This record gives sequence, C-alpha cells and structure tokens, in this order.
Amino acid sequence: MQLPDDLGQLTYCLNIHPTQTWEAVREALLGPVKRVRETVCPEATFGVGLRLSAQALEELRAPDARAELKDILARENYRVVTMNGFPFGPFHGIPVKQNVYQPDWKQRARLDYTCWLADLMSELGAAGDTLSLSTVPGTYKPMAEGAEAQMADNLLKAASHCVKLAQKTQVTIAIALEPEPHCFLETIEETVAFFRDWLYSDAAADRLGELCGLTRDEAKLALPRHLGVCYDVCHAAVEFEDPAASIEALRTAGIPIHKLQLSAALRIPQFDATKREALVPFCERTYLHQVVVDSADGRVRYADLPEALADDARVDGEEWRVHFHVPIFVDAIAPFETTQSFLADILALHRQQPISQHLEVETYTWQVLPENLRTESVEAAVSRELTWVKQQLT
Repeated sequence: MQLPDDLGQLTYCLNIHPTQTWEAVREALLGPVKRVRETVCPEATFGVGLRLSAQALEELRAPDARAELKDILARENYRVVTMNGFPFGPFHGIPVKQNVYQPDWKQRARLDYTCWLADLMSELGAAGDTLSLSTVPGTYKPMAEGAEAQMADNLLKAASHCVKLAQKTQVTIAIALEPEPHCFLETIEETVAFFRDWLYSDAAADRLGELCGLTRDEAKLALPRHLGVCYDVCHAAVEFEDPAASIEALRTAGIPIHKLQLSAALRIPQFDATKREALVPFCERTYLHQVVVDSADGRVRYADLPEALADDARVDGEEWRVHFHVPIFVDAIAPFETTQSFLADILALHRQQPISQHLEVETYTWQVLPENLRTESVEAAVSRELTWVKQQLT
C-alpha cells in the first residue's frame, strides 16, 4: 500500500506462505493475501511482495499461467512492487538451513534465475516503475573464500541484463543483495567494502560497459540503479549494528537501499541457565538461526542456535541476539525481549528521511514458532504487523 509523505510502498513478503509452485502462489494471492488487503487497505491498490521459486517461475513460462497471474493482479487490485529472489528452492516444510543460499552468486544457475525473475517483473511492471529484487548475500560465509571476482562478475552480468530490460521496457529492476549473519556479506562494513572494491569500481564500470554498450560514465550511473542493498532490519540488529550509523554508512558510500525488510529478532539481554533452557524450543529443523553474542572478549558468532547452546564457554550476563524472525508488533516474548526497538529506530529514521521506497514485512517463521506463540492466523498476524508499521510512521 502507498504510504503518505513519500514514505514508499508497504507490503509483506509472500515467502511467509508456502509458495513453491505456481498453484500455491495463486492460492496465496486469492486467499491470505486478499484477506490481508481487505483488512489493511480495502479501497486502495495493494503492493505485493512476490516470492517465486525456480519451480514456480518455470511453471509461469506457460502463456496461460502468465496470463492468469496478470489477470489476478488486475482483478484483485494488486501491484507487484518487489520480488524476493533469495530462496531458489523449497522454503517451507523441509530443512532449509544453509541450502537456502544455493545456488549462490558463484553459479550460473543463480544468475539465470535472477535474470528470469527480472524478465517477469519487467512484464508485470509499468513504464517508469522501479521494482526491487532481493537476493542472497553472495554466498554462505564458509564457501566465500577467494570467490569475490566470480560473484562480482555474475552480479555485473545480472545488472547488464537489467540495463537492457530497462532500455526495452522502461521498467527498472534493482537487484538488492541482502546482508545476513554468517554469510559473505554479513556486516554493513563488509557490504560497503564489497561494493566499493568489486561492484562500483572503475573496473566494474568498464565491465558493465563492455557487457551492454555503455561508456564508463554511463555505467557508473547505471550500477547503483541496478545493484544495491536489501537492508533486513532483523539481520542488522543481530549483528549489533547501530541503526543510524549503518544507514549513513550506506548513504555515504552511495549504495542505495532498494528494499527495507521490516523484521525483528530474539534478544536476550542477560544470558543465564534459565534463558538457555527457554531457548531450546526455538531450535527447530527448518531454518538457520544464527547467533551473535556480545561477550567480554568481543563478538562471538555461531552458525546456528544449537551450536551456541552447546558451547559451555558461554557465561551468565552476556547479551545474545538470535536470527529468529519474531512478530514485529511485540517487544518481548517472555522470558526474552525482541529487537523491536531497533526496528522502531529504523522507522523513525525513515520518517525523517526516506531510506527506501519499498518496505516489506518479512516474518517468514510463523509455521515454526513455538506453538504457544501461534495463537492467530497468519493473515491476522501479518495485518497486525502492517498496522503496527503504519502507526510507527504517523
């Protein structure tokens, strides 16, 4: 939905629903997404954050399926504003863990998938639109060593594809890398360095120019239009980033935030044996739940929550932050807190000076939250989240 005062489009990501197939995407658009729209903006166009797996995307190559998608969007007063191109394969019901980053930006399959998504988005958009397409932060950190050049070249090829699409359709597709704990792009500092050295350098501009026939100056202007960041607030909070400083670092580096994902994490201000026991129900098998600990010896990082809980070196009094997306409308899940205040700070900054034109709620963990936290339907909870965001911005 369009927010007032040039604050952008607010939506939520369809990765919240099982959308592995085109049929499942259709059911989501005609079911829970419709009920959310009827609750939060019944009279206005509802911006949609699509998520299409490689399987669903392949099924949408069929002309009849593509025509049906366009018909649903028009009939239900939806407008596609962003795409989650992060999960390539299944994202619900089976262990995903580190496989969610595969194929990564070292691989041709990630490039092809992203370009095909961009093709569809340019077809769904209107001339003059800028649509964001979020993607994996390069690769999983243990697989990243020495891969910068290969990943950068594939990203520049994707940017070249988007340049050509824009020339043909007048729809701008902005690819947004999403920093995440324990990934190649983990911190804002790492992200700024990668863009500076590999994506926005003179060599990168020359490579983009070579790929799509632009001068160096033209390519330098095109790069930030088509390559930027998806700032996931949960991820930044888990990394103990400073809200204002992290946004300013990206602005100073000239890196646009093409999408702002609105999410919150678990926060344990003072870890102890009771908290250790209470965290056990959050050790579920589907997703990675990276942990960053603020210890006396500095920041300690774990790839997943069970690994952190098994470490006997952890002592009472440390602050833990856990990458487990929790409802953004709550500031505590007893006996824990959440990073809602970090999100509130980001939204306050956005209210003062818009950070992005695409704001997307992304609490994809409803189905794996401990049972006592699943007391309402997903669409009711998402509606509460969107309403909470609107209240923060007024």
